[in-house]
Order: sequence, then C-alpha cells, then structure tokens
Amino acid sequence: MANLKSDPLFDLIKSLTQTEKRHFRLFVNRSGNTDDVKFIKLFDAMESSKIYDDKKILNKVLSIKKSQFSNQKANLYKQILSSLRHYHIGQNVDIQLRENLDHAKVLYNKGFYQQALKMLGKTKTLAQDTKHFIIALEAIEFEKLIESEYITRSIENRAEELTKEVNLTTQKIASAHQLSNLSLNLYSLFLKNGYAKTEEEFNSVGLYFESNLPTVDLEELSFYEKLYYHQAHVWFNKIIQNFPNAYKHAKAWVELFKADEVMAQKQPVLFIKGYRNLLASLFQLQYYSQFCIVLEEVEALSKNELIVKDLNSEILIFKFLYISKINKHFMEGQFEKGIELIPEILEKLKQYEGKIDPERVLMFYYKFASLYFGNDNYRKTIFYLNQIVYFKDVKLREDIHCFARILNLIAHFEDGQDFQLEYQIKSTFQFIGKMNEQQAVQREIIQFLRKTGKIKPDELKGEFIKLYDRLFLLNDDLYERRPFLYLDILSYLKSRIDNKPVQEVVRDKFKMLK
Repeated sequence: MANLKSDPLFDLIKSLTQTEKRHFRLFVNRSGNTDDVKFIKLFDAMESSKIYDDKKILNKVLSIKKSQFSNQKANLYKQILSSLRHYHIGQNVDIQLRENLDHAKVLYNKGFYQQALKMLGKTKTLAQDTKHFIIALEAIEFEKLIESEYITRSIENRAEELTKEVNLTTQKIASAHQLSNLSLNLYSLFLKNGYAKTEEEFNSVGLYFESNLPTVDLEELSFYEKLYYHQAHVWFNKIIQNFPNAYKHAKAWVELFKADEVMAQKQPVLFIKGYRNLLASLFQLQYYSQFCIVLEEVEALSKNELIVKDLNSEILIFKFLYISKINKHFMEGQFEKGIELIPEILEKLKQYEGKIDPERVLMFYYKFASLYFGNDNYRKTIFYLNQIVYFKDVKLREDIHCFARILNLIAHFEDGQDFQLEYQIKSTFQFIGKMNEQQAVQREIIQFLRKTGKIKPDELKGEFIKLYDRLFLLNDDLYERRPFLYLDILSYLKSRIDNKPVQEVVRDKFKMLK
C-alpha cells in the first residue's frame, strides 16, 4: 500500500517556487559531480509525484538503491537548504550578515587579520543599522578576540572602544529580550485562556505585567525595544479588555513599521501582525469607518511583493485578512456576504494544510458557525461548531471551546432538536465547570434552555424579555461582560422579542456605528 504520510523532504520540494527549483538545478550542477546527477533525478522524481510514495519514487530513480535512499534523501534535503540560503541571501540581511561572519572566520584562519577586521567592521555597521544587535555583538566579540591575540592596530583606546560597544549592545539586547519575553508570555496566556473573566484573573495579569515591565524612556529605545514594548501592551490590554489602549499600542506598532520601510521589508511578519492586532482592536471597539480604512491598507499590503514575499507571510496575511473581512460583515449585519467567503477560505485552508496553526483553524470554524447562525441556518451552525466541540485539544483556546458549546445549545434549540438539547445542556454544564468558565451569562443561558420545555408558546416571548433584561445588566459589568465578546446574545434575544431576523437587528445597530 502506498505510504500516504507526509515527508519533510517531499514537503520542502513541493513548497519551492519555479525560480527556486531552477536555481537549485543550477546550484547542484555547478560542480559536475556524478553524485549531483542522482540528486537531480531524486529531486525530479519527488517534484513530479502528487503524493509521497517510497516505492514509486525509487522506481523512478533506478540509480539509487533502497539501502542508499535514506542517505540520499538527507543529502538532498541539505543541498536544497543550501540552495535556498544562497538564493535568498539578497532578500535576507541576516543571512548576508551570517555569511560575512563566516568569511571573516575564514580570513582569520588564513592569518589575514586586517582583512578579517575590515570584514567584521562592515558586518558590525550593517548589523547595527539593520537592528541585528545579536549579530553585531558576535562581530564585536570576534574583533576583541583578534585584537587581544594580535597587535593589528595603532588606534589608541581600542580596547575601551570595544568594551563600550559591547556594553551598549548587550544593554539593547537585554532590554529587548526582557520586553519580548513579557510579550510572548502574555500572548501565551491569551491563547490559553482568552480574555480575563474574574477579579482574580484581572489582578493576577496586572501584577505580572507591572512587575515584568521595565522602566524605559520610549524615545530612547531601539526599534525592537519599541516593537516589543507595544506588543506587550497590546496583549496585556486585550486580556483585561481595555480595547482603547490595545488600539493605541497596535496603531503605534504599525506606525513604527510605516516609518521604517527597510524594517517593514526585513520583518514583514511582524509588520503584518501589527495590522492584525490593529484590525482586531477596531472590531472590538466597533469603530467601523476606521476599520474599513485599515482593511483597505491591508488589502493593498497583501499585493505588495516586497512585504508578502514568501509562503510564511502569504499564509499569515491570508489568515487575518479573511477573519477581518468576516468581521466587517458581522458589523454590517451582512451575513450572506460573509457566507459567500467560506468556500474560498476552505480551499485556502486545504491548500495550506499543516502550515496553519490549529488555533486559527478553530477561530475560522467559530466565525463560520456565527455567520450561519446570523443567517438562521442552524444545521450549518451545528456542523461547524462540532468541528470545535470534538477537537482533541480543549486546552487550546478554552474560551472558544466554551462559547462554541453555548452557541451549539442555542442552535439546537432553534433547530427544534429537543431530543438532543437535554444531553447537550448536561455536557456543556460539565465542560464549563471543568474549565472554570461558569460566568453569570453562561449560567443564565443554560438555565433558560433547561426550562424551555416547560414554557408555553404564548409565554416564550415574555421569558426572552426577562433573559434579555438580566443579560443587558451583565453587559456593563467588567467581570461579566467577557461572554459578549464571543457571542452577540443580546442581538439574538432582541430578534426573538421583536420577531425579526438576527441580521436585521444587527443592521439596525450598524446604523449607529461611527
């Protein structure tokens, strides 16, 4: 039977562009070695295969014995990486800098100390100019080694100069690391738990943030220090639901790159992530007009080949651009238009399978379900929610898992699946108890659904009104409003009270947005 499992070498070959494939063939053929011919044949065999199958590939390359296959694959993998490094060196300053360090080492080993120092000086300057301070530090340390072993220069106070450079560079690196660690840990916390939901969680994350945020003069910080400073503030303010502040720092994050075109091209992923958080903040604030302006900027950015220049940046901008397009339709109450995007998104998810993080896939499914719910298609709602409910890793985005189950209950109720509702209620109640998600909103919804079977049809509207009034009060409570960020339950209840579609209610709200 064919081996349908993936293979690192096969996946790498399939990821290559046509120009990268052409460059590889030229790169390998440069030596004229007979072993290189085997590389090319193995490369061609894999490149022409639709799926990975050991036997079929070996049958295409008769010059490679089965016993040699593993070694040949390993060597080919290394050769492709070397080719890609060579091909992309002009587009990646850090690769160029590393190569310069290697050249300086070769010159040093050959006894050309002055030439090595000259190379290190150029490398150090370029590294400092492009904010690669760790590489700059490596260059300085190499300079110190040469200066300590050989009398190469007559410049006075050379040792003092190098010591000063080391101290300044290490300070920048240490500060950047401190801020980046804070940002990463806050991001990790958000991925696990989502928005803070209790006074204890608010206080805990606040204490962590304040105790780990260094005292800095923002104007004196380097590019990366400023970047990580704003990143940390974005994630902290998202967790505590301070969306105006999250917006302020996300905007500063984007403006940082807008003011430095070189860095935008050098770090496109970080630039794109800035836009992602900016749009997310605007959505939470329901600032529609500004949201549309920024979305247009992102649409233009997605076509900029200087920014979207590799698969990594391509996938990243796809993920958040389409989430943002869906969010725009949410604000407008145009659920049908949002649903029209789903086939295109599913095709992209299939295309990028294995390269998109599960958290983002779960988010797409939740958005799909919400679109269908807003369009009164409860069967489709349930289908996509089940993709989340039965996802194996419930620790990933516990918040999404919780509200997927709550929305699932409402969808079963609306679809008339009373036979399933009792089981779903019990399962959901157990889940939110286990995940410590028992907030007042969830309890109110579950209690309402539990008694629906006993409510007479002519009493149902009155019960909807009572539930609406109770939830409306909770919406103003800092520690209880979190569920409303995931579930527009008030619009749903309003639609049932006024006897009109959910999307009509949302469209009425849309008229009030700025």
